[in-house]
This record gives sequence, C-alpha cells and structure tokens, in this order.
Amino acid sequence: MIDRRHCMFGAAAAGGALIAGASGAAPRMAAKPFFARHMLPLGLQLYSLAPDLDADFDGTLAKLHAIGIRSVETAGFHGRSPAQLRASFDRAGLRCTSAHIQARANGNGPSLDGDFDALARDLHVVGITNVVMPSPPLPNRPKSSEGFAAAITKLTQDDWHRVADLLNTAGKALRQRGLAVSYHNHNPEFAPHDWGTAFDLLMRETDPSSVSFEMDAGWVAAAGIDPIALLRAHPHRFTQMHVKDIKASTVTNYVVEQDPTEVGSGKMDWHAILPAAYADGVRGFFIEQEPPFAGPRIDAIAKSATYLLALKTA
Repeated sequence: MIDRRHCMFGAAAAGGALIAGASGAAPRMAAKPFFARHMLPLGLQLYSLAPDLDADFDGTLAKLHAIGIRSVETAGFHGRSPAQLRASFDRAGLRCTSAHIQARANGNGPSLDGDFDALARDLHVVGITNVVMPSPPLPNRPKSSEGFAAAITKLTQDDWHRVADLLNTAGKALRQRGLAVSYHNHNPEFAPHDWGTAFDLLMRETDPSSVSFEMDAGWVAAAGIDPIALLRAHPHRFTQMHVKDIKASTVTNYVVEQDPTEVGSGKMDWHAILPAAYADGVRGFFIEQEPPFAGPRIDAIAKSATYLLALKTA
C-alpha cells in the first residue's frame, strides 16, 4: 500500500521530476519492509513477557530493544511508580505509548473507575497517550483463565450496555485530559445472540469521538472472522492492533481458546492484514503471544519481531 505522502511523491515525479525517477528513489521506498516504509515503531504488549519482567524488569527491556522493539504497551505497572517505569523505559530506549487499564480497581493497580485526574497524571508521566480497557468488568472477577472465560461468556445484553456506558464515560473524561480510550477484544464478543453480538453492540453504542478499538487480530481470527473484513465493516474505528498469530489447528470458538504461535508461523496473512489496518488508520502495532510457549518467551518474541521487521507488503 502506498500512503498519501508517497502518492504525492509519485505525482511529482510523473510531472517531470526525472531525477527522482532516474535515481530509483520510489522503487527503493516501495522495497522497504512495512514498518520501515511507514516509519512505524514495532511494539510489544508486555503481558507476553510478564514472568521475565517480574524476574528482571530492566534486563528484559534491554533485550526487547536489542531485537528491534521500540514501543511497548503495559498490562499493569509491575509494582513500580510511574516515574520508575518512565526511567526504565528511557534507559532501554523504549517508548511506552499505550496501557491496558482494568475497568475496575484490582489491588493497587490503576483502573477506570477511580480518580481520572490522578490516572491521567500518572499516565502522562510514563508517556502514555492511549488507554485500553483490556476486557469487560466481570462480577467477582475470577483469577484463573478458565474462570475468566466462563464469566465473560455469561455476560448479558444489559451487561454489555453497561460496558458501553463505562467506555463512553471514561472516554469523554480522559479525552479532556489528553488521553485516548479504546476497547480490546477477545473472541466471546463475537458470539451470536438473539440480540446480535457484543462487539456490534459496543460499536453501535460507543461514541466514536471518545472511544476507539484495539483489534486483537488473533482473537478475531479465533472467532472465525477475517480481520480485514472487520476493519472494512467498521471503518476508522480501530486505532491499534495486537499482532497475534494462531495455528491452523485453532477451532473457531467464542470461549477464549486458541492455539498460539509466533507471528509469521501461523495461519494469519500479515502481508494483507498490516496494510489494510494501516489504510484504515491503525498506527499502534503491538506483538502479543498467548501462553503456552514452546521455549523461552523472549525467543518467541524475537522470532516474531524478526519476521515483522523484514516483512514487505504491497
């Protein structure tokens, strides 16, 4: 895909800038890999490396920089203050632009049901500009993944109405404080009900000026949906993406199940998905991989990063 800037360059060349054509500048630009061509940092959702970070936070961040990661998205503060987080990211040469913030307070972590002024102040210290609700609030939220799957699949239409209301409230409040708000999907949101799907309800009932969406492409595919078709069905509502791959053995389901693998090793067509997402306005791309891992987690992330940084698209 050629973006507007490159189209303008091409038009100028066609208009008589023969030097540019002779130098081969346009072909060289087109030959660059996707992330280099669009001057986008390759990101990582830190959830993928939670145990590594708990064991050696700064050392793990340094490894991320070494494999080509340049931006990160948090899933909690890892027991650190905003200032400590910012210092660690700065030392590693990483920018933290996005954060998964729980809908409801869970321990001492940040949440979307507390003091918006305090939350915004803390996030700005870190450098975060995007706030993502990673999942809907659940009654008596369980700790295990199996419990989470069971609880989210039991949410009613009224529950999802309340999620939309919460997103609108947080979106409006945080937009006034310089932060964008979005919602991250799993696959139960796509389960069909007699009233439709939870995902369509959220799309319909959230204010586009205050709430956008972070597509988890792996969970979309696990629900049997083509990520490109979903982008086209809801143009300009997605601003970020979890670049997550799944094996062909993944059976279509709505109960938070998938067979995970490194990006480029599964069934996802990233040559088509990435340019389609970029054309729709997605600018934050974060690798994420679900457990179980066949080997060290950092090795899996390195394999995904190597693939993506070399990936050339149309």
